[in-house]
Amino acid sequence: MVKYVVRRAFQMIPVFIGVTLILFVLRAPGVLPGDPVRMITGERAISDALREQIIQKHALDQPLYRQYVLYVSNILKGDLGESFQRGRPVLDILADKFPNTLRLAVAGIIIEAIIGVTAGIISAVRQYSFLDVLVTLSTSILVSVPVFWLGMLFQIFFGIKLKEWTGGTFYLPISQMSSANFPDWVHIILPAITLASVSTAYVARIMRSQMLESMGQDYIRTAEAKGLTRRAVTFRHALKNALIPVVTFVGIDFGVMMGGAILTETVFSWPGVGREIFLAVGQRDWPIVMGGVIVIVFLVMIINLLVDLSYALLDPRIRYGGGAE
Repeated sequence: MVKYVVRRAFQMIPVFIGVTLILFVLRAPGVLPGDPVRMITGERAISDALREQIIQKHALDQPLYRQYVLYVSNILKGDLGESFQRGRPVLDILADKFPNTLRLAVAGIIIEAIIGVTAGIISAVRQYSFLDVLVTLSTSILVSVPVFWLGMLFQIFFGIKLKEWTGGTFYLPISQMSSANFPDWVHIILPAITLASVSTAYVARIMRSQMLESMGQDYIRTAEAKGLTRRAVTFRHALKNALIPVVTFVGIDFGVMMGGAILTETVFSWPGVGREIFLAVGQRDWPIVMGGVIVIVFLVMIINLLVDLSYALLDPRIRYGGGAE
């Protein structure tokens, strides 16, 4: 197990180098339009002395390879740079927004896991029934719907129309994460459902196919021949093996939600990392964009490692040694 973790940690190094190199190349002078100094100072007039001071502070007068080495060394020290527009350290800005994104992602994963797994099991156990057809049709529709469009539909129906139909007595908030009219937890309902919608459909489909495959194995027929009830066979034997691909998808999707919540957070004005990156792109505040991407990539790598380690808990036949995985 220790050898496996160490080996996976070393495998993260090329990914880290590749991501930082791509980000550095994108921000390098001449790649993006505009003067790097103007990106920092904005449109206000500056003196030659201030311009030279900015160039030296950000090492813009150094060769590209030295700029990259300095860039990576600062990241390893926990320094993600300073925001062009706000003059605050990027790490502080992201740290302020990260709990909000984490809260939204956790809510989305809970919805995805509970509803997706339950729907997949019901669909597999009741194969070709009305419920199976309903789950298959619903997931097919959800997979094809853009998240931002679904979020706006939820806002129109649950926030505007429902308020009109009930005379303002019952509706859901459609923006921000707190207000005087609702408890904080109510604000997370629509963005969490929106964020989890497509992933829930995929989880249900994966769960259904894996359950059907597991229930057709020889050990399931052996368990049934021994007199075990259908419920015991389904949940004690078939479900445990069918969960491995689902755990893989949900674990990876959690990392994706942490970074892929940009559209959802923007539609619902949710003050998280994703919306911060979206606003930074519009303001050409590249340190925030780059710092946000690096944090997200690091989280995805850690989550992927934890997902791999969880396999041994679901299937004791899986072991992590120094040889093949």
